[in-house]
Amino acid sequence: MALLRIDGSHGEGGGQILRSALSLAALTGRAVRLENIRARRPKPGLAPQHLTAVRAVAMLCDARIEGAELGSQTLEFVPCRPVRAGDYALDVGDAREGGSAGAVMLVLQTVLLPLALAEGTSTVSLSGGTHVPMSPAFDYVLDVWLPTLARMGLRAELSLIRSGWYPVGKGEVTLTVQGGRRTLRALRVEDRGVLQSVTGRALAANLPAHIPERMAARARAVLAEAGIAAAIEPAVLQAACAGAGLFLTARYDHCLAGFTALGRRGKPAERVAEEACVALLAHYRSGAALEQHLADQIVLPAALCPEESLFSVERISPHLTTHAWVVERFGLARVDVRPAENGTGLVRIRGNPAGVCHAHP
Repeated sequence: MALLRIDGSHGEGGGQILRSALSLAALTGRAVRLENIRARRPKPGLAPQHLTAVRAVAMLCDARIEGAELGSQTLEFVPCRPVRAGDYALDVGDAREGGSAGAVMLVLQTVLLPLALAEGTSTVSLSGGTHVPMSPAFDYVLDVWLPTLARMGLRAELSLIRSGWYPVGKGEVTLTVQGGRRTLRALRVEDRGVLQSVTGRALAANLPAHIPERMAARARAVLAEAGIAAAIEPAVLQAACAGAGLFLTARYDHCLAGFTALGRRGKPAERVAEEACVALLAHYRSGAALEQHLADQIVLPAALCPEESLFSVERISPHLTTHAWVVERFGLARVDVRPAENGTGLVRIRGNPAGVCHAHP
């Protein structure tokens, strides 16, 4: 079969195109050629976290790869066997001399689905940035993404060994995946139901205890003004470098939603709290089921379901529409994204009833 060509400059033109194409190549056994990788980013081409994702998925299916080097904007990825469960260890810091705080959660999301559909149990140890900008934080994956996937039938556990923050990283997580799923269950959440609770963690690494306490206090106050009670736990962590962030989870009758804000030097703790709360309240007032980030991250697993998935989303983001385009390029599903009058959207994903997958022999 000819190489499937994927234009990395399509849509939002970021790393999601690469990561989804890698996952789908491993799942389907389809050889791919990616061009113009991350063309719309200030520094195009493969960064350490992207190179680590390439190496990780290649390990799963013994892929033959060309162009796997830092800065490369072209990659050929040819799976040579079905995905194999096993024990894997990856360090984003190994991808660049001097190390990297590259996002390990993005690498995790790239390997999880192929391993979930392979026979057997897998353990993946990942080192790098666990709470870094432009990626889902460990807390989001643990509290929102994985529970949503569990509802779809995927079984995985995630633990934090050590947090890793920008710019040093050196965090560590362990993922255990119970494989053997041949398909996943569809997700249907057009109506989210009533808000049941808001919980959160205000974290600070190598910083005084008053910083997470101020984040937690300000977040509770902002949400209380909107009539929402929140249970937010402040905590101080040890890490390779300083860092701070607030991680909120909203639990509705029929879905979860997560909201993150990270600190940086010179940014008051109160402003970090306000950023996370503003995002939570925007989703709350939209009336939609899924927040924009979860909607984007559910497209690929929903494409593996033989039944139709349907969910409302607070906003149709370029990430969402680009992700839908990648999935359709592989022919696994039809993704219909339609805007609504109030600025929200409705996403309908019709998976392939045959459940085409290369993860099994």
